[in-house]
Order: sequence, then C-alpha cells, then structure tokens
Amino acid sequence: MRNTLYDAREKCYNCYRPKSSCMCEFINSIETKSKFIILMHPKEFKKVKNNTGFFTHQSLSNSELFIGIDFTNNSRINEIIETHESFILFPSKDAVNLTKENPARALLHPKNMAIFLMDSTWACTNKMFQESKNLQKLQHMSFESLRTSEYKIKEQPQSNYLSTIESTLEVLELLNFWHVENIEQKSLDLFLNPFHKMVEYQLGCIKDSADKSIRFRQHKVLDIQSQTHYNCIYK
Repeated sequence: MRNTLYDAREKCYNCYRPKSSCMCEFINSIETKSKFIILMHPKEFKKVKNNTGFFTHQSLSNSELFIGIDFTNNSRINEIIETHESFILFPSKDAVNLTKENPARALLHPKNMAIFLMDSTWACTNKMFQESKNLQKLQHMSFESLRTSEYKIKEQPQSNYLSTIESTLEVLELLNFWHVENIEQKSLDLFLNPFHKMVEYQLGCIKDSADKSIRFRQHKVLDIQSQTHYNCIYK
C-alpha cells in the first residue's frame, strides 16, 4: 500500500506544485510565432502555491524560463536578444503600446519577435533591471486594460495589477488583433484554465480551514471576501 502522506508531499516538476494539487492537466499549450522569455525572481520561484510564472511557461510552447536577478552574462538570454527583435513588457512613455499601436511597425526586418516577461514584484523587478545591463537596452512594450484580476487569493499592491499569466493573455489577444499572431480563439479562452483551477483549489483549502477554525473564519474568510482585485502588469 502506498503511503498517502508521502504521496501528498511529492512534487510535480513541471509546475513545481505538490502532486496533490498539480494543475498540469488543465494546461493547454499554445504555439506562437513570437518567443516568450519568463524571467523569474528567486523569491517568486519559492511561491509555488501561488506563482503563475510556471503556468505561463507551460502554456506557451515557444517560451523559455530563467530564474535569477542579474542576467547580464547569461549566454542564452544574450543569444535570444541578438537573434530576435526583443521587447520587455514594461510600461514607460516610450513603450510600444499594444492597445494603440501595431507592433508590426517595429518589426521591419526578418528577425522574429521575442517578448521578455518579468515574474516578480515591482520592487524585485527594479532590482532585476538595475542588475541586468542587457535588459536595460530592450525596447519596452505595454498595454492598457480594463480587465479585473481574478487572483482572488492574493491582495494586489496597487489597483491596476494583473498576474503574470493574465498579463500574457492580454498580450496574446492584442498580438492576435494586430495579426502578428494567429491563435485560435478557443486556445485563448482556455489559456487561464490552470490559473482558474489553482485559485479554485486554494479557495477550497481556505474554506476547509475556516470550517475547522472559528478564529480563522472570522479573520481570514471575511478578509478574502472583502478584497477587491484590479488590473496589473506584474504581480
């Protein structure tokens, strides 16, 4: 007979969640012309229960994930920058705004596009920018959105924040709109599936704990229900 306690502690090394809460079966991988590079801060790597960077990587077949702070001398990242027209998703006054501007205008050459996504808090993102000299040279890309974050288990630090996977969906939809990508709508509709299932699972765990603890119920459950979550670019 298998030891159920041991099984519960086993991890899935695709999503890095415990196998008992693995969400890989809900992932529908999308093929894109553009390459996506997820740069994950080590602190985010440790947040396996709530982190959406792994889901984003798994959901994009043409993607690569790197964990670190200073990527200046990362040979693979520098190779991607050299061989692609590279952008980093970061709002600035000089950013290519996908909501208003066709990114194809910035691609007047045979290079394929690469989009760098920083999976970290704003404080950690600034640190990664300061340390990574190669990232400082990349063109900025941004978008505008009225979408409300569905990250019901996490209070966002500002009112206009989306999680990494939600932000990526915004980018994919806009690239489709500008005909840079040709992704089936069904695939886009299913893109957030692992994220939704993860949130559902975590809320179930919270409710289960609340049912067993009056003190937890009064403090935690009411707090979760009263939170309002809005749009963001990075979580």
